[in-house]
Amino acid sequence: ATRNRVRKVFEILDQLLHGDSAATGTEIVLAYLNLMLTELNSAYFKNHEPVDLLPSNLSKFVEFKLVVESQLTEQPPVHVIAQKLALTPNSLYRIVKEYAGVSPKDFITHRLIIEAQRKLQYANLSVKELAYELGFTDPDYFSRFFKKCTGQSISEFLKAQQDSSRQ
Repeated sequence: ATRNRVRKVFEILDQLLHGDSAATGTEIVLAYLNLMLTELNSAYFKNHEPVDLLPSNLSKFVEFKLVVESQLTEQPPVHVIAQKLALTPNSLYRIVKEYAGVSPKDFITHRLIIEAQRKLQYANLSVKELAYELGFTDPDYFSRFFKKCTGQSISEFLKAQQDSSRQ
C-alpha cells in the first residue's frame, strides 16, 4: 500500500515538474515532496527499529508532521495531537515553534491551505466538494477561512492561476 502511495506521489510530482503548466507553485511542489518523505519515513519505521539519531525535540516535530499529514482532513485539535505524541500542548507548541517558526495551529492551517490551493488548481472540484473533502462541514465557512488565510477569495485565486498560466 505504501509503495502505491509513493508511486502515486512520484507520478504527481513528475506531472507538476514536467507538465505544461509553468504556474506550479513552489509551495505545492514542496507539499508533495513533504508527503513523499512522510510516506517513506512511515514505511521505513514500520519495517525497522527506530534509530534515535535525532534530538528528541526534532523527533517529536517529525512525529507531529506525520500526524498532521495523515489526519489533515480530520483537522484534529492541537491538544489531541499533543496527547498522541505524549506531550503537553505547551510542549508541543514550543517544539513546533522551534522547528517551524509558527504555532501548531498555524502549521496545520498553512498545510490545509496549501492542500486547498493544490486541489483548486489541479482537481476539478466545486468549492462545496472541496470543502467537504478537506473536512469542513460548511462550504461558506471554508470560503471565509480561505480568504482570511490567503487574502484572496477562491474565485480570485482561481483567476490569478488562470492569468499566470496564460502568460
